[in-house]
This record gives sequence, C-alpha cells and structure tokens, in this order.
Amino acid sequence: MPQFTLMAQFEMALRILLAAALGAIIGWQREKAHKPAGLRTHMLIAIGAALFTVVSTNGFPGGVPSQVAAGVVTGIGFLGAGAIMHRGRSVEGLTTAASIWSVAAIGLAAGAGMYILAVLTAFIVFLVLFFRHPETKA
Repeated sequence: MPQFTLMAQFEMALRILLAAALGAIIGWQREKAHKPAGLRTHMLIAIGAALFTVVSTNGFPGGVPSQVAAGVVTGIGFLGAGAIMHRGRSVEGLTTAASIWSVAAIGLAAGAGMYILAVLTAFIVFLVLFFRHPETKA
C-alpha cells in the first residue's frame, strides 16, 4: 500500500470537500424546487464519486482508474433510473435523473483534480436547473 505525504493527503481531502460543496450547490437548487433528490442526495453522490476516483487513482498503483469511472457512470445510471416515474401519459424525474448523473460526473472531475472543469460544470448545471422552463398548464 502506498504511503502518502501529509500534503498529498491534504490535496485528496480538498478534492472530496470540493465535490461536496459543488454537489451541495446543485442539491440546494433541487431542494428549493421541491424535487425528490435534494441537498443530501446530491452531496453524497458527488462525495462518493470523488472518493472512488481518489482511491482508484492513488490507492491502487497499476490499476485502471477509467474502469472505476465507468462503474460510477453505470451505477449512477441505475440510481437515476429510480428517480424516473411514468405517470399516465407523462414522465417525471428526467431532470432529477440528469442532475444526479451530472453531479456524479462533477464528483469524478473533482476527485481527479480537474478543479476548474468541476467548478465550471457545476456552474453550468446550476444555471440550467435554476432557469428552468416555466410550468405549462394544459
């Protein structure tokens, strides 16, 4: 098992904290919009994805981190599918499923040390969710 300097461990911890903060921002918006997956769910998804990334890239020398990323994408796809509901002629939860999937990707980016990409993506996702299409009444 590799040994890590205090500075390396500090940077890994910052990656997890960044993922938590970015997940919280998006989750806060979802909670304010009264959606089923809110602050805690989005935070936990981002944190989990970031931790899987940090551990796979640093904890297993010679491993293949891309396989962990693929596993996160697949697993989150199943989680997102659980948020989608078919009610009569309408489908609900697609945006929630997409936000869950996006937050996992943001967590992967933060965990990989792609700070600017993670922050920029979280900002874009937040804007997309914040400026949602007005509800139409039929």
